[in-house]
This record gives sequence, C-alpha cells and structure tokens, in this order.
Amino acid sequence: MVNGLQSTPDSQSLRNPLRRSLTHLESIMKTSFAAVSLPKSGVLVLLIADGAALTGLAAAADQRCGGQIARAIKAAGFTGRKDSTLDVVAPGGGLTRAVLFGLGAAASLKPLELEMLGGAIAGVLQSFKAESAAIAVDAEIGKLPAREVAALIASGANLRVYSFNQYKSKKPEAKPLNDITLLTPDARGAKVSFAHFAAVAEGVHLARDLVNEPSNTLHPVEFAERMKPLGKLGLKVSIMTPAQMRKLGMGALLGVAQGSAHEARMVVMQWNGGKSGERPLAFIGKGVTFDTGGISIKPAAGMEDMKGDMGGAACVAGLMTALARRKAKVNVVGAIGIVENMPDGNAQRPGDVVTSMSGQTIAVLNTDAEGRLVLADVLWYVQDRYKPKFMIDLATLTGAIMVALGKEHAGLFSNSDELAQRLSDAGYATGEKVWRMPLAPEYDKIIDHEVADVKNTGGRHAGAITAAQFLQRFVNSVPWAHLDVAGTAMDGVRSSINQSWGSGWGVRLLDRLVAEHYEK
Repeated sequence: MVNGLQSTPDSQSLRNPLRRSLTHLESIMKTSFAAVSLPKSGVLVLLIADGAALTGLAAAADQRCGGQIARAIKAAGFTGRKDSTLDVVAPGGGLTRAVLFGLGAAASLKPLELEMLGGAIAGVLQSFKAESAAIAVDAEIGKLPAREVAALIASGANLRVYSFNQYKSKKPEAKPLNDITLLTPDARGAKVSFAHFAAVAEGVHLARDLVNEPSNTLHPVEFAERMKPLGKLGLKVSIMTPAQMRKLGMGALLGVAQGSAHEARMVVMQWNGGKSGERPLAFIGKGVTFDTGGISIKPAAGMEDMKGDMGGAACVAGLMTALARRKAKVNVVGAIGIVENMPDGNAQRPGDVVTSMSGQTIAVLNTDAEGRLVLADVLWYVQDRYKPKFMIDLATLTGAIMVALGKEHAGLFSNSDELAQRLSDAGYATGEKVWRMPLAPEYDKIIDHEVADVKNTGGRHAGAITAAQFLQRFVNSVPWAHLDVAGTAMDGVRSSINQSWGSGWGVRLLDRLVAEHYEK
C-alpha cells in the first residue's frame, strides 16, 4: 500500500528497461536440498576434513570413479587443509568434475565460517563456468545440526553469486552458476532453515543493487519509486513530497536538496508482524543519491564514488525486504531521507541557517556535511511519530571514521549500552563488525554556534564523533545507535560472500539483531 502525494516522476526513468524488479531478483540462485545420494552426472563438490579419509559420498564417488579421486589426492598432496581445493577433472563414473574443499578442523567450524565456505565454493564453481553443481554435506561439520550446516553453506553461495551486469552491452559467454543442490541427511529441515537465509540474501542483493546504480538513473524520485513494489511483500510504503515535508518543518533535509533538479523524498516503510499496538523498532537511512559536496564542492578525484552515498538508505530498504520476506514477528519502521546534493544557483550556501523539524536551528558551515542534516529531520520525525523502542541510523557519514577504523569495522555510537552490546555481538556473528566510539558532553561544545543552536561541523578533529554528537540532539531520550558505514557500505573489503562494490553491508547485521533479541 502506498500513501502520500507525489509529483510525476521522470517518465523516461519509469520506462527504463534497466530497472530491476524488487520482488524478484535474478541473482537469487535456484537452491534445493536432497537426500544423500551420489548424483549420476555433473559437478560434485566434496568436503574433506583435515587428515580425514574418504567417507560417505566421497568414498562412494571414488569407488564409482575407479579410485581416480584417491589417486588425485595422493598426487597433489591434498590433505584437507582449510581453504585448500583440489579439482579433479573428468574423474569418470559420469561426473564432469569432482571438486574437493578442505575444511581444516571440521568439528570447530563456526556458522560464519560455514557461510564463507559456501561463498568460496560458489566462487570456485563460477571460475569453472559451472552452471550447476551438487554439494555433498554429509560429513561431520561443526557442532550445528545437519540442516543448519547445509542452510549456511547455501546462504554463503547465494550471497557470493550476486552480479550487477545490466549496463553491459555484451552478455557474458558463459552462463552463470544458477543451480545448486545440497545433499544432506536432513533435506527437509535444511529447506526450512534456508528460507530465512534466502530472505536475507534477497535483502542484501537489493541493497547492493541500489548502491551500484549510477546516479543519473537512481535519483531521489526514482529511488522512492523503487520502494513501491515492496508493498506487495506486505510492507506499508508511504512516500512524502517536499510540500509535505515543508509543512512538517523539515528545513534541514530540504535545505540539502534545494540545489538539485531532482526533488527530495522521504520514504517510510512499515512492517507490522508483531502484536497490535506494540511499539516498533526503527531503522533510519541516509539516502544521498549523489553528493557533490554542494557549494563546498568535493575534489574531482574519486567523486564518482559518491553515487554510493545512499548506502545507509539501501541497507534499510534491504532489511525491510528481508523482514517482510521471512514474515518477522515484530513491528518495524524503516525510514529513509532521499536527496541529491548539487551546487546550482539555488543551492544552500556555507553560513546559511536552517530550521529543523525539531525547532532547533542549524548553521550550515560546510554544505558537504549534509548527511547529518537529512538524518536530523528523519530521526526527529520517527521518534515523534512512532515512539519506537529504539532507533538505529545508518549513514555513509564521514571520511573520519575510515581514518579511525579503516574498512573492517563500521563506527558505532550509542546512548544505550545494551543496544550497543547487542549490535557488537551481532556484528561478530555475521562478520559485519562494528566498533564503539565515544559520545560525551564535551564534544557538544565543539558544535555549539554563536548564531544558531548548533553548527553542522566541528572541524577536522574528532570529525566522526562530532557528527554523531550532532545527531544525538535529534533523538531525545529514545535508545539510539548511529552506524557510520562510510568504509563498509561501498567499496568495502571483498570476501568469500561479497565481491561487489556495493556490499549490502548491514542487512545481515540488523536482521540478526532483530531475530536474536526482538522477535517473540
């Protein structure tokens, strides 16, 4: 369901054949689970623990191939060491390939390592240009039930195979890996367990799509339009226009957008899967579809990356997709402020003073410190309108956080020790790690201003902290966390489960947080 008035979007963008459907993503691979049985043909992946003899399907495959697999192991000196592989081409017995993956100490493998294993397997299969494969998951792996092991490996494979190729004029010659079957003692249970992971993978892929899109296609109106189909998943999607935001007094957000030919939008997505009347969880995303820096213009070098300055909003869209897909038993609000920061004759100037929805006035000393202005109004709107249990905002907010943490961790700032600890735990479980940074009244002094209530930048020192301190002025007493994802949402560290420039970072982290602590 879509509420709210909006002006007619660019008709050309609505007809754009490159627009991807948000309710059916091509990058979700056909994934099935079957009983442990040796396939008659095709590519077979075998998982071998360090120093272990061939057992189960591996032994059966070797016997059918006349001992060819065992001979290849001996010739190559393959021991099952972790992350090692052995490709046995045309081993016989009808198989095209037998691909051996070393597990190392299989009994100690953790869930995240199993997802990474699935991603590594998919990566190798892609390098072979395999279109389909069977993966034998009949060995004793980790301390989890067989169904969870198979589901985790399938999850990692699905996260890995994502691609963003629709702007390529030439299609790849080889077909992508699009069909895997996991052979497991508990095929029925694995299928049930995988349903959750599949929903999350779809959310991750959506977030990646949005970050990877060029800004001439994904401007603010188009971004908002792409949220409409999420209504088919059961989300209530409301789109707010500049006129509606002006009536609410959102001068901070609208000030950022006033230099662009593309109007601003605010999108609110609601998932009501919990008890009626129960206060929701709230996730807020910065959606700057392109950031030139405005009048305080950025250097030309690397400015093309600023198409990804909406990574926080992309994460919120992906998270809401995942929660709706898996029918999460919780009430959730996802809100994103979407603008483009451009330097035309109507653009905001350094030194301007704007009035936020909260009534607080803000001196805009640097128009490139724009994300916090957008978030200020969206945070205030959400805490005032929905009275949430907590708010978590995500934003590619500061380069300063990368100076402090690089790209391995997102910066975490919070007024709640409990929420911060839960986010930290979820980060280590999913590999989307966060590191808590300080907030303190002393930093407020740096952003106090002699004319307005607050200024939007405190200078070079403690830049990520003063940005978070600024945001804290718009949350009142609501438990809140701010995730500065400048180093993780775009051009982050590549891994076995992510090879994309747009990483989809945060969807898995926040889904884990919700599932572990807030669903009943």
